[in-house]
Amino acid sequence: MSIGHTLLGLLEGGPRHGYDLKRAYDERFGQDRPLHYGQVYSTLSRLLRNGLVQVEGVEQGEGPERKRYAITGAGITDVGAWLATPEKPEPYLQNTLYTKVVLALLSGRGAADLLDTQRAEHLRLMRELTQRKSAGDLADQLICDHALFHLEADLRWLELTAARLDQLAKEVGA
Repeated sequence: MSIGHTLLGLLEGGPRHGYDLKRAYDERFGQDRPLHYGQVYSTLSRLLRNGLVQVEGVEQGEGPERKRYAITGAGITDVGAWLATPEKPEPYLQNTLYTKVVLALLSGRGAADLLDTQRAEHLRLMRELTQRKSAGDLADQLICDHALFHLEADLRWLELTAARLDQLAKEVGA
């Protein structure tokens, strides 16, 4: 996900301070991976340098200055182009789990336990996401559905790989 574009999209709703942007980002997109303040301000500095945001005002307080950022016309154009550009589908042809299975077989270790352990971890996470989904708002339900669908595809792959493990072991060993 492009953090810069996400912050630009949040600024389309109106000018905000950096800490307000962080809070809005974390509420909508960062439940599992919140932004660090340094990341917010370094991203805002880059957007400012590139003319996509501007400082609308500076407030003096007891602490450091608080800058209020606003999106520029160029920023609106940039986020609009980003939203209209489709994401490249990523088939994950060389993921870590596949690598672990092949390396286990190459080293003479069994991969069945690895697959069982991974299946249990997927099921645990799926239960957690299902609970989160049932308690969440529509946005939370949608992100949980997205994750659940990916986990279901992984589970299908785990089952298929387990069923083909003997054949795979012969081919890897050859």
